[in-house]
Amino acid sequence: MGSRYGGLKQLDAMGPHGEVMMDYSVFDARRAGFGKVVFVIRRDFEQAFREKVTAKYEGRVPVDFAFQTLEDVPAGFAVPEGREKPWGTAHAVLAARELIQEPFAMLNADDFYGRKAFEVAVAELSQERDESEKAQYGMVGFQLKNTLSEYGSVARGICRANERGFLTSVKEMTKIVAKEGGVYNEEEGQECALTGEELASMNFWLFRPSFFQLLERSFVEFLRARGGELTSEWYVPAEVDKFIQDGKAEVRVRKTESPWFGVTYQEDRPQVIASIQKLIDSGEYPERLF
Repeated sequence: MGSRYGGLKQLDAMGPHGEVMMDYSVFDARRAGFGKVVFVIRRDFEQAFREKVTAKYEGRVPVDFAFQTLEDVPAGFAVPEGREKPWGTAHAVLAARELIQEPFAMLNADDFYGRKAFEVAVAELSQERDESEKAQYGMVGFQLKNTLSEYGSVARGICRANERGFLTSVKEMTKIVAKEGGVYNEEEGQECALTGEELASMNFWLFRPSFFQLLERSFVEFLRARGGELTSEWYVPAEVDKFIQDGKAEVRVRKTESPWFGVTYQEDRPQVIASIQKLIDSGEYPERLF
């Protein structure tokens, strides 16, 4: 819903001909080699998405919808009285389990990742990986200092990788701010200094179908532990970190120099519009995408 933004930012025009952020992701995904798009949305947004977004893709890329619903829980569990929001980003991915049978990228609809990020993603997902011992996934990482907002805090998964380029941990930090003199996480009333050079997950994950099986089992564990809470959220970075620590998965870190920008706050919007126009002027994108 974009509570900090003040509206449904996924449908807010950012390009010169009414393009929304996800239009640029779809455009970049198609030219990098992805074959289809699955949007995970609320069912009551379907008509608006079909009219304002996906109608323009007709004949250009196959599109499908997965609906994230609060009631989509395993047998034996119930939604606690008073809970209104679905269960988070891991739940959103799980909603698409019946529509995806091939390697896939998961990303946010309201972020701009850039052409090179999608090329890196295709290069990773095109590789044959042996999952007989561990699931084999990937992540496109960005430099933390290049992903912050001037207008308030942001949530980021802060990542560590070993010398072989595999992710060793992901720590979700939900209140990262840039201040004069540095970058800090101010979660839970404590100020933790960061360098800004950290590798940040911008929710651009590279998965294979085995991820759905891991998620299904993990969702049961999450609901047993926190299913009675009215606002608990089940995050993809936290699940990936758990799978790594439990020895169930390996995740290759794929760094990219692509420009990332997003619209966490309304005040971010003019800068995003200007950044997109600059890329159009440089020839990176056509004036009209579709």
